[in-house]
Amino acid sequence: MEIYQEFTFDAAHRFPGVPEGHPYHGLHGHSFVARVVLSGRVDSKTGFIADLGEVEARCLRLRERLDHKYLNDVDGLEVPSLENIAVWIWNQLTPDLPALARVEVRRESCRHGCPYSGT
Repeated sequence: MEIYQEFTFDAAHRFPGVPEGHPYHGLHGHSFVARVVLSGRVDSKTGFIADLGEVEARCLRLRERLDHKYLNDVDGLEVPSLENIAVWIWNQLTPDLPALARVEVRRESCRHGCPYSGT
């Protein structure tokens, strides 16, 4: 069984590795949606796979580090592609969330997204 917590953030970034003239070379911003998916068996005492209150608190701490920021300046996100943002979120959460199964990051206005399962 799976449960999830979503959070949103608005941020700016650029891709210095793409050629000048590429639409992503210059500074631009997006509204992002991140979904943190946990998987496991339901605990018979709590009725939970994980306490979503604790998951939400961890996600809100990440949101504070990303929301209205220039992502290239966030440690570990020097190249802030969807792929790298998903891996970064995964790496921030895995130590505290052993049931973490997947992180999905999407930009709904572009209909782009990236699911990441740790590999």
